[in-house]
Amino acid sequence: MDKKDKQTGLIEAILFLENEPRSKDFLSKASGMSGEEVQAALDALGETYRRKEHGLELILVAGGYFFTPKQELLEYLKPRYGKHHDAGLSKAALETLAIIAYSQPVTRAEIESIRGVSADAMIKLLQTRNLIKEVGKKEVPGRPVQFGTTKEFLLYFKLGSIAELPKLDEVETERFRLR
Repeated sequence: MDKKDKQTGLIEAILFLENEPRSKDFLSKASGMSGEEVQAALDALGETYRRKEHGLELILVAGGYFFTPKQELLEYLKPRYGKHHDAGLSKAALETLAIIAYSQPVTRAEIESIRGVSADAMIKLLQTRNLIKEVGKKEVPGRPVQFGTTKEFLLYFKLGSIAELPKLDEVETERFRLR
């Protein structure tokens, strides 16, 4: 095994053993390799796992690299391995989560203003699922808590960053605009 193959194998093994996305910095420290060597290994792994005979793909999500099953295999895997994801989010929870994702940082009152109904139960649910968190307090009287999305939110939706959220059209943008 040549040096490049050994480095690629080492990065693959580290990612296999980790249960969450890992940044290039983390991989560099864990492997003792330079950033350039880590990037070369990631590129080689990405190329390898893009081939059709592999059931996994290497993705960049939440600022780190992670192995996940290929999208086209999910329907076959879901009956056995997808049960923990079956406890999906209700329409109300998804709506609340969308408001937070597109308007963050946002207060409970602002969420309720956009939704037109109480958001207490949905906020508690989303916090329990670790999809949102308190990110600060608004500098207004009463200093209400502001909410934002978490790393788990990015993982749940397989996003590299919040910037990868689908773009809203004018009507949707107006709906999420805080008043």
